[in-house]
Amino acid sequence: MPASRSPSSHAEAAPRSRSYWPLVLIGLAAVLAVVISSVPASIVSRFLPPEVHAEDFSGSIWHGSAGKISINARDAGALEWRLHPAALFEMRVSADLHWVKVAFVADAAVNVDRQGFSAHTVKGGGPIEDLRDFGVAAGWRGVAGIDFSELKGDWVRPLAAVGDINVSNLSSPQIAQGADLGGYDLRLAAGAVAADGSVTAQLADAGGPLDVKAVISLSTKERTGILTGTLWERPEASAALRSDLEGLVQLRGRDPQGRIPVDLEFTW
Repeated sequence: MPASRSPSSHAEAAPRSRSYWPLVLIGLAAVLAVVISSVPASIVSRFLPPEVHAEDFSGSIWHGSAGKISINARDAGALEWRLHPAALFEMRVSADLHWVKVAFVADAAVNVDRQGFSAHTVKGGGPIEDLRDFGVAAGWRGVAGIDFSELKGDWVRPLAAVGDINVSNLSSPQIAQGADLGGYDLRLAAGAVAADGSVTAQLADAGGPLDVKAVISLSTKERTGILTGTLWERPEASAALRSDLEGLVQLRGRDPQGRIPVDLEFTW
């Protein structure tokens, strides 16, 4: 009778059969890459929510752009993206984004799945007047910069936000006759987003005619906010700014340190 193979021979054969799987996966990835690269970027329009409209497409779904985007009929600029196909095996979309609104530019790395979205390395900046379609009041001018290490949400509310928004050379014709109001920094530290989606950020000046220390609390559900803090005019404050502040002093007075209390509610 022929001798049966020993158990050791079976143990040696199993790894040999499994060794083909990396090649199979590489082959599937290559086929997927070819398929994705041949699909036009315009197919993205089929997956957009009703309030978002995009046109002027170029490139492929893998690396493409939409030259004109609008949200609720408001100009939202242009967007370029580069997908990472490997993420599709995990049933998610991963991409590097480059967004432009006139002269305001931002870049981010994003991940999207059925549970929500996340973004990291969110950096950019430009004139705040170019963001008027997103709620910046007419007449306000300045240069803004954004730098977030993390943004996260579940399609209903924000879950996390860590980073800074800074503004320099801020001015408005309605305040101090349009004089430069200096620079400010809005900081969202770890834990700034509560379980209910409300956001708390620290606001401080970055030099200029006003010394500002305040907290901004935002309710994403009610779309309201409260700014609470104090401010104090520095010696270099213009006569026009001091005159505007005098109205606040008449209403609120000053605290023992000579600072003016501020308590402002707003909608957004």
